[in-house]
This record gives sequence, structure tokens and C-alpha cells, in this order.
Amino acid sequence: MAKEPDPEEVPEGAAVVPLIPESAGVSPLFLAVFHALVFFEGSSEEIIDSAAADEAAQFLATYLQRLSGDELRLMKEDLKRLLDHARRQHWSTDQQKLIQDFLAHYGIRDQ
Repeated sequence: MAKEPDPEEVPEGAAVVPLIPESAGVSPLFLAVFHALVFFEGSSEEIIDSAAADEAAQFLATYLQRLSGDELRLMKEDLKRLLDHARRQHWSTDQQKLIQDFLAHYGIRDQ
């Protein structure tokens, strides 16, 4: 079972968000993608090769752009639940904005 990252163990420059509990009701698959994108796009070059991270993030975004119908609806519901959780946990304004802008940022059409 994954544990909450210890701020003393996470190297400076690594972009991470807190572990999201099951009780938040967000799909584990979506959370895996969300955490990967935060890490790829937010980590410094001392932590991750930016060209490789950009390519990986673009592939993830491309796959997410293929979602439609019920899959897209479920992702939107996950984003709403994640934002509700972030607000309850007093995440920073920037972290909340990242969730709010997720669809537009990754070019996901909001049908």
C-alpha cells in the first residue's frame, strides 16, 4: 500500500501532490495518471529529464483526449471529487487551479 510521501524524503524540485484517500471517491486509475502528469510537468530538470517528461506527458494527454461518452463523464466526475477533496484539505490555490483547468490544459474536449 502506498504511503503519504514524507517531505523529508522527497527531493527538492520533485512535484508531488498528497496521497488521495479512497474515501475521496476518485478513480485510482485517474489518480495514477494525475499524479504522473503532475510529476512530469512540475518537477525540475534536476529531478527529471524535461524532454522525456514532456514526451511522456504528451502521450498521456493524447490518450486522455480519446475519451468520450461515459469515460469522459466519469473523468469529469473524478475531477469534481478531486477538487472537492482539495478544497476540504486546504490545498493551495495553484493546486486547485490545476484541477479546475485540467481538461483545457490537456486539450480534452469538454463535450
